[in-house]
Amino acid sequence: MAAKEFDLVIIGAGPAGYVAAIRGAQLGLKVALVEKHSRLGGTCLNVGCIPSKALLDSSERYEEISHLSSHGIEVGTTKLNLKKMIARKDGVVEKLTGGIKMLMQKNKIEVINGWAKIKDANTVSVDGKQTLKGKNILIAAGSIPVELPHMKFDGKNIINSTDALELKTVPKHFIVVGAGVIGLEMGSVWRRLGAKVTLVDLDKEILAIMDKDLRKAALRTFEKQGLNFILGAKVISQKTAKTGVELTYEDKDGKTNKIKGDKILVSVGRRPNTADLGLADVGIQVDNRGFIKIDENYKTSVDTIYAVGDCVPGPMLAHKGSEEGVAAVEKIAGHFGHVNYNAIASVVYTWPEVAGVGLTEDQAKEQGHEVKIGKFNFAANGRALAIDETEGFVKIIADKTTDKLLGMHAFGANASELIAEGALAIEFSASAEDIARTIHAHPTMAETTKEAALAVDKLQIHG
Repeated sequence: MAAKEFDLVIIGAGPAGYVAAIRGAQLGLKVALVEKHSRLGGTCLNVGCIPSKALLDSSERYEEISHLSSHGIEVGTTKLNLKKMIARKDGVVEKLTGGIKMLMQKNKIEVINGWAKIKDANTVSVDGKQTLKGKNILIAAGSIPVELPHMKFDGKNIINSTDALELKTVPKHFIVVGAGVIGLEMGSVWRRLGAKVTLVDLDKEILAIMDKDLRKAALRTFEKQGLNFILGAKVISQKTAKTGVELTYEDKDGKTNKIKGDKILVSVGRRPNTADLGLADVGIQVDNRGFIKIDENYKTSVDTIYAVGDCVPGPMLAHKGSEEGVAAVEKIAGHFGHVNYNAIASVVYTWPEVAGVGLTEDQAKEQGHEVKIGKFNFAANGRALAIDETEGFVKIIADKTTDKLLGMHAFGANASELIAEGALAIEFSASAEDIARTIHAHPTMAETTKEAALAVDKLQIHG
């Protein structure tokens, strides 16, 4: 069979790949999108961002029922229908992945199902049966969960994040190895639904990437909610039995301890899904962790092959991958493409939410900035009081000399939405005063951002 010819062949239909495909089509390129799974959307839509947020929302609603009496709403006994909750989550995924399929049809993008392997600078083989020729190739193959050598996934007792979205019953004791974003989100879901949850982490703090004030506040809150943390602990081994699992760890004082549970979720990070793409055969360089080496134009060591998203260094975030996909395709098509990495927000979708963009306070000082800080607590915000979400704060970090916004951080209800204002301000090199002088509607949670910006110069009105 003769090879099909395209201007651009994209490997992977996750947020980086499918968004890049649409942008390529908009710029007049003939695009092929190769995806190993029958459903498009990659990890994010199928087994990551979207299904986890669906379960987080459902579990939040379930837990919220027990707190409605303060609103004058008396509710009887609640009953969990886990099967229906999981089915709702699956329905959300189905709707969104189906929407992407329609977008591909609308933009005349040819979708080809199968495993892609790069044969040379312009050739991709799909399952060894079909050959695609591309003037350029874009690798957006995503990432997969890291598996520990002494804790191999079995899908039953030792599970990964995908398995944690599909549990048939609520565990009695849910042990989580790794107190990062995935561990905290999945731990929060199953705690709300009735499980005892213990998170074990080698780090002495949770969420090391976040600002120190957020880390401290989040840990206090999560512990109050009932999450148990064993920090500074090294996992040594695990063994399974008919009655469940037993985890052995060495604590921060060097003592060996054991804990028993019925599930162990291993969530110690993800690694690039680059092992079987044929990279070495065509001379594409990777680092010692499997990340593809690229230049400032997202070009690999092979002139016609580019890479973006979780396959390349940087935070493994869907929105980061999407922006890189757009920028790379714009460069391929002869246009200007750019990603401001300082304006990429990180969010933890627990409740309260944790979000940050730009530099943390420590990072700003390490880079030589003399900083001024503004903080404003949700407890002094009218909308927060009205909706009974008074826990948390917004923190603004600005350069003391220039007033340029260096970072914004939020802990509390809807922090994931509030943080967009900080990202926009950083993108436009705004000052703290720019945010402070911007009129924010009243009453809104966003007023906390304005007040925090005012607080940078000790001018807050309501604090």
